[in-house]
Amino acid sequence: MFTIDFTDHTGEVQNEWYQQIESLLTFAKESEQIEDDAELSVSFVDKAEIQAINRDYRDKDKVTDVISFAFEEDETVFEGMDMPRVLGDIIICTDVALEQAKQYNHSFERELGFLALHGFLHLLGYDHMTEAEEKEMFKRQEEILNAFGLTRDI
Repeated sequence: MFTIDFTDHTGEVQNEWYQQIESLLTFAKESEQIEDDAELSVSFVDKAEIQAINRDYRDKDKVTDVISFAFEEDETVFEGMDMPRVLGDIIICTDVALEQAKQYNHSFERELGFLALHGFLHLLGYDHMTEAEEKEMFKRQEEILNAFGLTRDI
């Protein structure tokens, strides 16, 4: 089973956004060949809240679009236990997502999906600290988004 707990701190999130993100992340989980039961949370926040989180937990006092907190560094710790993998938390700033959707000339739903997938890949260990890591992560993002059908035209 794959469980995603959604929280909306903005009061603006529509049910279809939850459904699309859940479908996309389920597709990504399968694409990444994660067969284990797993769970994660996705929270939607405004600029003030994401800036506070970024400042308090990452020492970066600025607004950002998405932050991920991975809970497992080594999934082998849980091998043999009858419990789901707890992947972590994804926090998306809806204000920034809307701005970026307009900037990139695609839909708000596409941007939310992109940010959710980006955060999900971070939970799985992908990163973009080096040029090689960035190339690998962004290539994987595009492969999953395109296979799912959430292209830039949407």
